[in-house]
Amino acid sequence: MVRRLRRERGAALLETAITLPLVLLVSVSIFEFSHKYQVFQIMTNAAREGARIAVLPGTTDADITARVKAYLTAGSVGNVNAAVVAIDHTKTVSTGTGTAPATQVTVNYPFSFIVLNPVARLVVRNSNLGAAFTMTTQALMRNE
Repeated sequence: MVRRLRRERGAALLETAITLPLVLLVSVSIFEFSHKYQVFQIMTNAAREGARIAVLPGTTDADITARVKAYLTAGSVGNVNAAVVAIDHTKTVSTGTGTAPATQVTVNYPFSFIVLNPVARLVVRNSNLGAAFTMTTQALMRNE
């Protein structure tokens, strides 16, 4: 009986069964958070592009929104129509001797993880853990 218990047959399979899901979860998490960071950088650049257009004379809010959404589309951000662009022409920026009028462009985008959200819903039911969340970025530029 002791001899039978000392055999290590199947130990490698058991160790693999325990560690493989953890390694996969860490790998997928790295990919997912990298994708989130990439989308955030594209959103930041889109807000900057919108602000650059916004400070030019004769530009309408429709032009600004179109430029931001075009940049998001070029950056391969999915569901560009879900992005909300807010434009505020009443901001001011500090200059060396006073203040100057400025325009602020804010981009809101609902982001959801591709793999981690469904996994989170499997682990914790009836919570908003796996729901999409809104990423927000802003750009402020002085009017010309």
